[in-house]
Amino acid sequence: MYGFGDLKIWNDLEIKSKLSWYYEVAMNKKPAKYLISRRIACDIDLKSTPINELWDCHEKLSDQFFDLWHNIKSGEIDIIDLQQPKISLMDLNVELVNRMLRSCNFCRWNCRVDRTLVDDDPSAKTGTCQLGEKSRVSSYFHHRGEELIFRGVLGSGTIFFTSCNLRCVFCQNGDISKDKDNGVVLTPSELSDVFILLREEGVHNINLVGGDPSVHLHTIINAINELDNHELRHINKIIKVKSDFYVSYPRSKQNSLYHNEFNVPILWNSNFFMSDQAFRILLTVVDVWLPDLKFHNKKCASRLSRTPWYFDTVSGFIKDLHDRGEDFSIRHLIMPNHLECCTFPILDWMTENIPRALINLMDQYHPDSYTNPNTREYNPRYKDINRKLNSNEINKVMKKADDNNINYKIITYN
Repeated sequence: MYGFGDLKIWNDLEIKSKLSWYYEVAMNKKPAKYLISRRIACDIDLKSTPINELWDCHEKLSDQFFDLWHNIKSGEIDIIDLQQPKISLMDLNVELVNRMLRSCNFCRWNCRVDRTLVDDDPSAKTGTCQLGEKSRVSSYFHHRGEELIFRGVLGSGTIFFTSCNLRCVFCQNGDISKDKDNGVVLTPSELSDVFILLREEGVHNINLVGGDPSVHLHTIINAINELDNHELRHINKIIKVKSDFYVSYPRSKQNSLYHNEFNVPILWNSNFFMSDQAFRILLTVVDVWLPDLKFHNKKCASRLSRTPWYFDTVSGFIKDLHDRGEDFSIRHLIMPNHLECCTFPILDWMTENIPRALINLMDQYHPDSYTNPNTREYNPRYKDINRKLNSNEINKVMKKADDNNINYKIITYN
Protein backbone atom coordinates (compact mmCIF):
# COMPACT_ATOMS: atom_id res chain seq x y z
CA MET A 1 0.00 0.00 0.00
CA TYR A 2 2.41 2.67 -1.29
CA GLY A 3 4.90 2.36 1.57
CA PHE A 4 2.35 2.60 4.42
CA GLY A 5 3.84 -0.46 6.09
CA ASP A 6 7.35 0.95 5.76
CA LEU A 7 6.69 4.03 7.88
CA LYS A 8 9.03 4.14 10.87
CA ILE A 9 6.14 4.70 13.26
CA TRP A 10 5.19 1.04 12.83
CA ASN A 11 8.59 0.06 14.23
CA ASP A 12 7.28 1.18 17.61
CA LEU A 13 5.91 -2.08 18.96
CA GLU A 14 3.55 -0.36 21.37
CA ILE A 15 1.99 1.70 18.59
CA LYS A 16 1.66 -1.26 16.28
CA SER A 17 0.20 -3.50 19.00
CA LYS A 18 -2.45 -0.94 19.95
CA LEU A 19 -3.40 -0.35 16.34
CA SER A 20 -2.78 -3.85 15.01
CA TRP A 21 -6.27 -4.44 13.64
CA TYR A 22 -6.36 -1.08 11.85
CA TYR A 23 -2.89 -1.69 10.42
CA GLU A 24 -3.78 -5.13 9.10
CA VAL A 25 -7.01 -3.90 7.47
CA ALA A 26 -5.25 -0.87 5.96
CA MET A 27 -2.71 -3.27 4.44
CA ASN A 28 -5.53 -5.56 3.19
CA LYS A 29 -4.21 -8.38 5.35
CA LYS A 30 -7.47 -8.56 7.30
CA PRO A 31 -11.08 -7.85 6.32
CA ALA A 32 -12.76 -4.67 7.53
CA LYS A 33 -15.40 -5.14 10.19
CA TYR A 34 -18.28 -4.55 7.81
CA LEU A 35 -17.16 -7.60 5.83
CA ILE A 36 -17.36 -9.64 9.02
CA SER A 37 -20.85 -8.28 9.76
CA ARG A 38 -21.91 -9.59 6.36
CA ARG A 39 -21.02 -13.12 7.55
CA ILE A 40 -23.27 -13.06 10.63
CA ALA A 41 -26.66 -14.56 9.74
CA CYS A 42 -29.86 -12.82 10.85
CA ASP A 43 -32.88 -15.13 10.87
CA ILE A 44 -35.74 -12.69 11.51
CA ASP A 45 -38.02 -10.74 9.20
CA LEU A 46 -36.50 -7.27 9.38
CA LYS A 47 -39.51 -5.34 8.11
CA SER A 48 -42.21 -6.84 10.32
CA THR A 49 -40.30 -7.24 13.58
CA PRO A 50 -40.84 -4.57 16.30
CA ILE A 51 -37.80 -2.42 16.95
CA ASN A 52 -37.28 -3.65 20.51
CA GLU A 53 -36.99 -7.19 19.14
CA LEU A 54 -34.59 -5.97 16.48
CA TRP A 55 -32.36 -4.61 19.24
CA ASP A 56 -32.58 -7.91 21.13
CA CYS A 57 -31.49 -9.67 17.96
CA HIS A 58 -28.70 -7.14 17.44
CA GLU A 59 -27.34 -7.84 20.91
CA LYS A 60 -27.30 -11.57 20.23
CA LEU A 61 -25.68 -11.19 16.81
CA SER A 62 -23.14 -8.72 18.18
CA ASP A 63 -21.92 -11.40 20.57
CA GLN A 64 -21.45 -13.68 17.56
CA PHE A 65 -19.72 -10.87 15.71
CA PHE A 66 -17.17 -10.25 18.48
CA ASP A 67 -16.43 -13.95 18.79
CA LEU A 68 -15.82 -14.17 15.04
CA TRP A 69 -13.82 -10.93 15.00
CA HIS A 70 -11.46 -12.21 17.70
CA ASN A 71 -11.00 -15.48 15.82
CA ILE A 72 -10.21 -13.56 12.63
CA LYS A 73 -7.79 -11.30 14.50
CA SER A 74 -5.96 -14.33 15.84
CA GLY A 75 -5.82 -15.95 12.41
CA GLU A 76 -7.93 -18.97 13.40
CA ILE A 77 -10.65 -18.14 10.84
CA ASP A 78 -10.68 -16.37 7.48
CA ILE A 79 -13.90 -14.93 6.06
CA ILE A 80 -13.17 -16.53 2.68
CA ASP A 81 -14.18 -19.81 4.32
CA LEU A 82 -17.56 -18.37 5.37
CA GLN A 83 -20.60 -17.95 3.17
CA GLN A 84 -22.61 -14.76 3.18
CA PRO A 85 -26.14 -15.39 4.48
CA LYS A 86 -29.23 -14.07 2.74
CA ILE A 87 -29.86 -11.63 5.63
CA SER A 88 -26.96 -10.50 7.78
CA LEU A 89 -26.03 -8.38 10.76
CA MET A 90 -25.14 -5.66 8.26
CA ASP A 91 -28.70 -5.75 6.92
CA LEU A 92 -29.97 -5.47 10.50
CA ASN A 93 -27.77 -2.41 11.03
CA VAL A 94 -29.38 -0.80 7.99
CA GLU A 95 -32.90 -1.55 9.19
CA LEU A 96 -32.15 -0.13 12.63
CA VAL A 97 -30.67 3.18 11.42
CA ASN A 98 -33.53 3.65 8.96
CA ARG A 99 -36.04 3.24 11.77
CA MET A 100 -34.03 5.38 14.18
CA LEU A 101 -34.24 8.23 11.67
CA ARG A 102 -38.01 8.40 12.18
CA SER A 103 -37.54 9.06 15.88
CA CYS A 104 -33.98 10.24 15.84
CA ASN A 105 -31.71 9.09 18.63
CA PHE A 106 -28.38 9.00 16.81
CA CYS A 107 -26.78 11.25 19.42
CA ARG A 108 -26.97 11.95 23.15
CA TRP A 109 -29.58 14.69 22.69
CA ASN A 110 -32.16 12.00 21.90
CA CYS A 111 -34.37 14.55 20.08
CA ARG A 112 -36.82 11.89 18.83
CA VAL A 113 -37.92 13.95 15.83
CA ASP A 114 -39.01 12.35 12.56
CA ARG A 115 -36.26 13.53 10.24
CA THR A 116 -37.90 11.97 7.18
CA LEU A 117 -40.43 14.84 7.24
CA VAL A 118 -38.00 17.75 7.44
CA ASP A 119 -36.67 18.04 3.88
CA ASP A 120 -40.14 18.38 2.33
CA ASP A 121 -41.85 20.40 5.07
CA PRO A 122 -40.21 23.65 6.27
CA SER A 123 -42.54 23.67 9.29
CA ALA A 124 -41.53 20.19 10.45
CA LYS A 125 -39.85 19.96 13.82
CA THR A 126 -36.07 19.56 13.77
CA GLY A 127 -33.62 18.39 16.39
CA THR A 128 -30.33 19.84 17.57
CA CYS A 129 -28.56 19.09 14.27
CA GLN A 130 -31.45 20.72 12.33
CA LEU A 131 -31.13 18.05 9.66
CA GLY A 132 -33.66 16.07 7.72
CA GLU A 133 -33.05 12.79 5.95
CA LYS A 134 -30.57 14.13 3.38
CA SER A 135 -26.87 14.22 4.17
CA ARG A 136 -24.57 16.88 2.78
CA VAL A 137 -20.84 16.52 2.22
CA SER A 138 -18.82 19.72 2.25
CA SER A 139 -15.73 18.12 0.73
CA TYR A 140 -13.64 14.97 0.58
CA PHE A 141 -9.98 14.47 -0.25
CA HIS A 142 -6.67 12.81 0.61
CA HIS A 143 -6.05 14.48 3.98
CA ARG A 144 -2.32 14.91 4.62
CA GLY A 145 -2.69 16.84 7.87
CA GLU A 146 -3.92 14.05 10.14
CA GLU A 147 -1.73 12.06 12.51
CA LEU A 148 0.92 10.00 10.70
CA ILE A 149 -0.82 6.74 11.60
CA PHE A 150 -3.81 7.96 9.59
CA ARG A 151 -2.34 10.14 6.83
CA GLY A 152 0.37 7.60 6.01
CA VAL A 153 1.87 8.16 2.58
CA LEU A 154 -1.11 8.98 0.36
CA GLY A 155 -3.39 10.54 2.95
CA SER A 156 -6.46 9.72 4.97
CA GLY A 157 -9.61 9.51 2.86
CA THR A 158 -11.43 12.23 4.74
CA ILE A 159 -15.11 13.05 4.20
CA PHE A 160 -16.43 16.23 5.82
CA PHE A 161 -20.15 16.08 6.62
CA THR A 162 -22.08 19.24 7.46
CA SER A 163 -23.88 20.15 10.70
CA CYS A 164 -23.07 19.10 14.25
CA ASN A 165 -24.69 18.18 17.55
CA LEU A 166 -22.35 20.41 19.60
CA ARG A 167 -22.22 24.21 19.64
CA CYS A 168 -18.54 24.88 20.34
CA VAL A 169 -17.98 28.64 20.49
CA PHE A 170 -14.40 28.23 19.22
CA CYS A 171 -15.23 25.90 16.32
CA GLN A 172 -12.59 26.01 13.60
CA ASN A 173 -14.91 24.30 11.10
CA GLY A 174 -17.76 26.69 11.70
CA ASP A 175 -18.66 26.99 8.02
CA ILE A 176 -19.33 23.25 8.05
CA SER A 177 -20.75 22.68 11.52
CA LYS A 178 -22.97 25.76 11.78
CA ASP A 179 -24.37 25.73 8.24
CA LYS A 180 -26.60 22.72 7.71
CA ASP A 181 -26.99 23.67 4.02
CA ASN A 182 -23.27 23.73 3.30
CA GLY A 183 -22.02 21.24 0.74
CA VAL A 184 -23.68 18.84 -1.68
CA VAL A 185 -26.36 16.27 -0.97
CA LEU A 186 -25.01 12.75 -1.47
CA THR A 187 -27.16 9.64 -1.41
CA PRO A 188 -25.83 6.46 0.22
CA SER A 189 -25.06 5.09 -3.24
CA GLU A 190 -23.09 8.22 -4.15
CA LEU A 191 -21.29 8.19 -0.82
CA SER A 192 -20.25 4.57 -1.31
CA ASP A 193 -18.71 5.63 -4.62
CA VAL A 194 -16.68 8.25 -2.72
CA PHE A 195 -15.35 5.48 -0.46
CA ILE A 196 -14.42 3.36 -3.47
CA LEU A 197 -12.77 6.18 -5.42
CA LEU A 198 -10.62 7.24 -2.48
CA ARG A 199 -9.52 3.71 -1.63
CA GLU A 200 -8.69 2.85 -5.22
CA GLU A 201 -6.57 6.02 -5.24
CA GLY A 202 -4.58 4.62 -2.33
CA VAL A 203 -5.91 6.23 0.86
CA HIS A 204 -5.24 4.20 3.99
CA ASN A 205 -8.69 4.62 5.57
CA ILE A 206 -12.06 6.25 5.16
CA ASN A 207 -12.11 9.07 7.70
CA LEU A 208 -15.67 10.10 8.61
CA VAL A 209 -15.75 13.55 10.21
CA GLY A 210 -17.66 16.83 10.18
CA GLY A 211 -19.28 18.69 11.86
CA ASP A 212 -19.92 15.30 13.29
CA PRO A 213 -20.68 12.04 11.49
CA SER A 214 -23.04 10.74 14.18
CA VAL A 215 -25.98 12.78 12.87
CA HIS A 216 -25.46 11.16 9.45
CA LEU A 217 -25.44 7.60 10.76
CA HIS A 218 -28.26 6.44 8.46
CA THR A 219 -26.50 7.59 5.29
CA ILE A 220 -23.14 6.21 6.40
CA ILE A 221 -24.42 2.75 7.35
CA ASN A 222 -26.43 2.47 4.14
CA ALA A 223 -23.36 3.54 2.14
CA ILE A 224 -21.14 0.97 3.84
CA ASN A 225 -23.75 -1.67 3.10
CA GLU A 226 -23.52 -0.80 -0.60
CA LEU A 227 -19.74 -1.09 -0.80
CA ASP A 228 -18.68 -3.53 -3.45
CA ASN A 229 -15.98 -3.99 -6.01
CA HIS A 230 -17.75 -2.31 -8.91
CA GLU A 231 -17.29 0.44 -11.43
CA LEU A 232 -18.16 3.88 -10.10
CA ARG A 233 -21.77 4.75 -10.84
CA HIS A 234 -21.81 8.44 -9.94
CA ILE A 235 -18.36 9.69 -10.87
CA ASN A 236 -19.61 12.80 -12.70
CA LYS A 237 -21.36 14.03 -9.56
CA ILE A 238 -18.96 13.01 -6.83
CA ILE A 239 -15.86 14.36 -8.55
CA LYS A 240 -17.33 17.88 -8.20
CA VAL A 241 -17.23 17.54 -4.40
CA LYS A 242 -13.61 16.33 -4.31
CA SER A 243 -11.45 19.24 -3.18
CA ASP A 244 -8.19 17.73 -4.48
CA PHE A 245 -9.66 16.74 -7.85
CA TYR A 246 -6.77 18.51 -9.56
CA VAL A 247 -4.27 15.96 -8.21
CA SER A 248 -3.87 12.90 -10.37
CA TYR A 249 -3.88 9.78 -8.21
CA PRO A 250 -3.46 6.53 -10.18
CA ARG A 251 -6.42 4.25 -9.45
CA SER A 252 -6.05 0.55 -8.87
CA LYS A 253 -8.56 -2.00 -7.60
CA GLN A 254 -5.62 -3.84 -6.02
CA ASN A 255 -5.46 -1.04 -3.44
CA SER A 256 -8.89 -2.05 -2.19
CA LEU A 257 -9.17 -5.82 -2.26
CA TYR A 258 -9.24 -8.48 0.40
CA HIS A 259 -9.70 -11.76 -1.47
CA ASN A 260 -11.60 -9.97 -4.25
CA GLU A 261 -13.91 -8.06 -1.89
CA PHE A 262 -13.74 -4.30 -1.49
CA ASN A 263 -11.90 -3.57 1.73
CA VAL A 264 -11.09 -0.37 3.62
CA PRO A 265 -10.75 0.44 7.35
CA ILE A 266 -13.49 2.74 8.63
CA LEU A 267 -12.20 5.56 10.86
CA TRP A 268 -14.78 7.23 13.15
CA ASN A 269 -13.46 10.77 13.74
CA SER A 270 -16.03 12.22 16.10
CA ASN A 271 -16.89 14.31 19.14
CA PHE A 272 -18.30 11.04 20.55
CA PHE A 273 -21.47 12.73 21.79
CA MET A 274 -23.51 9.85 20.38
CA SER A 275 -26.20 7.56 21.71
CA ASP A 276 -25.72 4.10 23.17
CA GLN A 277 -27.67 2.67 20.23
CA ALA A 278 -25.46 4.38 17.65
CA PHE A 279 -22.36 3.10 19.45
CA ARG A 280 -23.68 -0.48 19.43
CA ILE A 281 -24.12 -0.34 15.66
CA LEU A 282 -20.77 1.32 15.04
CA LEU A 283 -18.92 -1.35 17.00
CA THR A 284 -19.78 -3.79 14.21
CA VAL A 285 -18.46 -1.59 11.36
CA VAL A 286 -15.76 0.77 12.68
CA ASP A 287 -12.17 -0.46 12.60
CA VAL A 288 -10.38 2.44 14.30
CA TRP A 289 -11.67 5.30 16.41
CA LEU A 290 -10.55 8.92 16.82
CA PRO A 291 -12.57 10.56 19.60
CA ASP A 292 -12.23 14.14 20.78
CA LEU A 293 -12.02 14.63 24.52
CA LYS A 294 -12.33 18.37 25.04
CA PHE A 295 -13.66 19.10 28.51
CA HIS A 296 -13.58 17.56 31.94
CA ASN A 297 -15.38 20.30 33.83
CA LYS A 298 -19.18 20.30 33.40
CA LYS A 299 -19.45 24.07 33.52
CA CYS A 300 -16.82 24.44 30.81
CA ALA A 301 -18.64 22.00 28.54
CA SER A 302 -21.96 23.77 29.03
CA ARG A 303 -20.53 27.27 28.61
CA LEU A 304 -18.16 26.62 25.70
CA SER A 305 -20.04 23.89 23.87
CA ARG A 306 -23.60 24.23 25.19
CA THR A 307 -23.41 20.56 25.97
CA PRO A 308 -24.57 19.02 29.24
CA TRP A 309 -23.54 15.47 30.18
CA TYR A 310 -20.40 15.94 28.07
CA PHE A 311 -17.63 14.24 30.00
CA ASP A 312 -19.74 11.35 31.32
CA THR A 313 -20.98 10.59 27.81
CA VAL A 314 -17.70 10.86 25.91
CA SER A 315 -15.43 9.31 28.53
CA GLY A 316 -17.88 6.42 28.96
CA PHE A 317 -17.60 5.44 25.30
CA ILE A 318 -13.82 5.88 25.31
CA LYS A 319 -13.43 3.63 28.34
CA ASP A 320 -15.63 1.05 26.65
CA LEU A 321 -13.31 1.10 23.63
CA HIS A 322 -10.32 0.63 25.90
CA ASP A 323 -11.88 -2.23 27.83
CA ARG A 324 -12.97 -4.00 24.62
CA GLY A 325 -9.48 -3.79 23.15
CA GLU A 326 -10.57 -1.64 20.21
CA ASP A 327 -8.03 0.32 18.16
CA PHE A 328 -8.25 4.02 18.97
CA SER A 329 -6.35 7.23 19.54
CA ILE A 330 -7.65 10.27 21.42
CA ARG A 331 -7.37 13.93 20.53
CA HIS A 332 -7.34 16.56 23.26
CA LEU A 333 -7.31 20.22 22.25
CA ILE A 334 -5.41 22.19 24.91
CA MET A 335 -7.08 25.56 25.50
CA PRO A 336 -5.68 28.62 27.26
CA ASN A 337 -6.77 29.04 30.89
CA HIS A 338 -8.32 25.56 30.91
CA LEU A 339 -5.44 23.44 32.15
CA GLU A 340 -6.53 23.07 35.77
CA CYS A 341 -10.21 22.56 35.03
CA CYS A 342 -10.00 20.35 31.93
CA THR A 343 -6.59 19.20 30.64
CA PHE A 344 -4.99 18.06 33.89
CA PRO A 345 -8.10 16.18 35.12
CA ILE A 346 -8.40 14.50 31.72
CA LEU A 347 -4.80 13.28 31.94
CA ASP A 348 -5.44 12.01 35.48
CA TRP A 349 -8.59 10.23 34.31
CA MET A 350 -6.67 8.60 31.47
CA THR A 351 -3.95 7.35 33.80
CA GLU A 352 -6.51 5.79 36.12
CA ASN A 353 -9.03 4.45 33.59
CA ILE A 354 -7.44 3.93 30.16
CA PRO A 355 -3.71 3.41 30.70
CA ARG A 356 -3.15 1.77 27.29
CA ALA A 357 -4.56 4.73 25.35
CA LEU A 358 -2.68 6.81 22.78
CA ILE A 359 -3.33 10.56 22.73
CA ASN A 360 -2.51 13.54 20.56
CA LEU A 361 -2.06 16.58 22.82
CA MET A 362 -2.96 19.30 20.36
CA ASP A 363 -1.36 22.68 21.03
CA GLN A 364 -2.56 24.42 17.85
CA TYR A 365 -5.60 26.10 19.42
CA HIS A 366 -6.37 29.50 17.97
CA PRO A 367 -9.39 31.70 18.64
CA ASP A 368 -12.10 31.31 16.04
CA SER A 369 -15.80 31.90 15.65
CA TYR A 370 -17.15 33.60 18.81
CA THR A 371 -13.73 33.66 20.51
CA ASN A 372 -11.81 35.67 17.92
CA PRO A 373 -11.56 39.34 18.99
CA ASN A 374 -10.93 40.38 15.39
CA THR A 375 -14.29 39.25 14.05
CA ARG A 376 -17.84 40.57 14.26
CA GLU A 377 -18.93 37.30 15.90
CA TYR A 378 -16.68 37.83 18.91
CA ASN A 379 -18.36 37.59 22.28
CA PRO A 380 -16.43 38.98 25.29
CA ARG A 381 -17.93 36.24 27.44
CA TYR A 382 -15.25 34.01 26.01
CA LYS A 383 -12.27 36.23 26.68
CA ASP A 384 -10.61 33.39 28.63
CA ILE A 385 -9.94 31.58 25.34
CA ASN A 386 -9.51 34.54 22.98
CA ARG A 387 -5.79 33.92 22.44
CA LYS A 388 -3.35 31.20 21.45
CA LEU A 389 -1.55 29.06 24.00
CA ASN A 390 1.72 30.34 25.38
CA SER A 391 4.85 28.23 25.76
CA ASN A 392 4.49 28.05 29.54
CA GLU A 393 1.05 26.44 29.22
CA ILE A 394 2.29 23.94 26.64
CA ASN A 395 5.28 22.98 28.79
CA LYS A 396 3.07 22.46 31.83
CA VAL A 397 0.83 20.08 29.90
CA MET A 398 3.73 18.06 28.54
CA LYS A 399 5.29 17.79 32.00
CA LYS A 400 1.98 16.62 33.44
CA ALA A 401 1.65 14.03 30.68
CA ASP A 402 5.20 12.81 31.34
CA ASP A 403 4.59 12.63 35.09
CA ASN A 404 1.45 10.58 34.39
CA ASN A 405 3.26 8.26 31.98
CA ILE A 406 0.81 9.20 29.22
CA ASN A 407 1.72 7.81 25.79
CA TYR A 408 1.53 10.97 23.70
CA LYS A 409 4.88 11.82 22.11
CA ILE A 410 4.91 9.56 19.07
CA ILE A 411 1.32 10.48 18.13
CA THR A 412 1.64 14.19 18.91
CA TYR A 413 4.98 14.80 17.20
CA ASN A 414 4.52 12.70 14.03
